[in-house]
Amino acid sequence: MNDYRGDTHSKVMGYLLWILGFLGAHRFYYGKPVTGTIWFFTFGLLGIGWLIDLFLIPSMDREADLRFTSGSIDYSVAWILLTFLGVFGVHRLYQGKWVTGIIYLFTGGLFLIGVLYDFWTLNDQISVRNAELQRR
Repeated sequence: MNDYRGDTHSKVMGYLLWILGFLGAHRFYYGKPVTGTIWFFTFGLLGIGWLIDLFLIPSMDREADLRFTSGSIDYSVAWILLTFLGVFGVHRLYQGKWVTGIIYLFTGGLFLIGVLYDFWTLNDQISVRNAELQRR
C-alpha cells in the first residue's frame, strides 16, 4: 500500500472559509471538529481566536496534509458540496457512497443529523476512501 501523503487541503480554501471562520468553517475543513464546534458556539472565541487563526492557517494546512491521504477524491470539492448541498447528499454521491447519498436526498441529510455528523467526519471519510481506492 502506498502511504503517500500529498497536498490534501488548500490554503486558498482555508482562507476563504476563514472569512466565515467565526463559525468554525475553516477549522472543520482542516480536521479540527472540536475547536470548530467551540468557534461555532462562541463566534470564534468572540473574534479573538478567529483573528489569530488568520496566522495559523498555514500550519493547519500542513498538519492536514500530513494527517489525511490524498487521492482521487478532492477534499475541497467535497467540503464545498457538503457546505452547500449537504442536505441533498451530493458530497456522499461524490465519494461514491450511493446508498447513503440517496438516503440523504430523501431525508434532508438524514434530518440534518447526518450533515452534522459529516461536518465532524468528512476528512476521515475521504482519507479512508482515498486509501481504499489506492489499494485497487
